[in-house]
Amino acid sequence: MSGWDSSVDARSDAHRQGAQRWKFLFLAALFFVPLGLSFLWYYGLTELRPDAGVQRGELIHPARPLPQLTLPLATGGTTASAFLERTWTLLYLAPGPCDQTCRARITELRQLRLALGRESNRVTGVLLYTGPAPDRNWLETEHTGLIAASLEDLDDRDRMLTPFPGGDNPAALMAAGRVYLVDPNGNLMMAYPAGTPLKDIHEDLKRLMRLSRIG
Repeated sequence: MSGWDSSVDARSDAHRQGAQRWKFLFLAALFFVPLGLSFLWYYGLTELRPDAGVQRGELIHPARPLPQLTLPLATGGTTASAFLERTWTLLYLAPGPCDQTCRARITELRQLRLALGRESNRVTGVLLYTGPAPDRNWLETEHTGLIAASLEDLDDRDRMLTPFPGGDNPAALMAAGRVYLVDPNGNLMMAYPAGTPLKDIHEDLKRLMRLSRIG
């Protein structure tokens, strides 16, 4: 009888250990599987990234690291060298001062960020311009969160624009009116041609905010 009891106890212990093991594996999967998929989506498997049938912009692949530069700010002072890092960045290039077309686009990008709701603090707007600085009053009253920095210095301009598609022609690149998306590691990853509807950029950003945990 005692042998039979020991066998039952052993089977009971084995059953409990097996149940605990499966419970542990299930909990681990809940944590690690989404993390692994996010990692693969962002850093590895291109088929898990937005492709031509999903994203609205032009995917820059592989993503291109942008240089760390300290640039003069339109409102005084200079940028931090890593001002294109830590958050997602909507970057707009403007030749000369920010004209009416530029102002309209900057206003649209501000509205786009606000439309992200609680995720809006994960996105920063950046304006890089040549020539005279944009109106300081306009920046300080309507675009307090915008980083407006000068590329008037030719060395700064060349270093910043070289990684961009078409960066070998800075004048044409600055005049193209594109909006660029930079990831929180300072990598250029998406371009939106002039005239891209705001809702298209918004859809891409919403998807990124949902799938990515960086920035």
